[in-house]
Amino acid sequence: MSIPENEGEPITEAGLAALKAELGELETVGRREVAARIRTARAHGDLKENGEYHAAKEDQAHLETRILRLRQRLRDSFTVPSAEGLAQEFAFGRSAEVRDEDTGEVHVWTLVGAGEADRARGRLSVRSPVGKALLHHPPGATVEVAVPGGTRRLRIERIL
Repeated sequence: MSIPENEGEPITEAGLAALKAELGELETVGRREVAARIRTARAHGDLKENGEYHAAKEDQAHLETRILRLRQRLRDSFTVPSAEGLAQEFAFGRSAEVRDEDTGEVHVWTLVGAGEADRARGRLSVRSPVGKALLHHPPGATVEVAVPGGTRRLRIERIL
């Protein structure tokens, strides 16, 4: 299955569940905690010189900004059906061992949406140059991808 370029941000089902859970946590527990901090700080009197109050209000602003961003991501996201049982290829939501033929390094990467991408955890955006190059190729395929440091040759060793 191809990932539409202009229909929003692809997300795995697990990523969508995590996004909804974080949003729910911030809208309930997070807001209650900040409100309690503001009430406590107000009780200390003079708000003009009350550092605790100003810090709590700043934290509240950051919390509301995070909530707005998560809501926007939720509106802009669409889940991609699981590739399980489909052809043996590197697809969205799947993991694979990929060998950098220049260095010999083997990486385990999972193709995910940009909002879930985390290179340190092996989660590669399907819309990144490397993700696009590897998408829909079977084990044994070698692809060349232009990266800022030049061209990399990557070989899909196996689908996990």
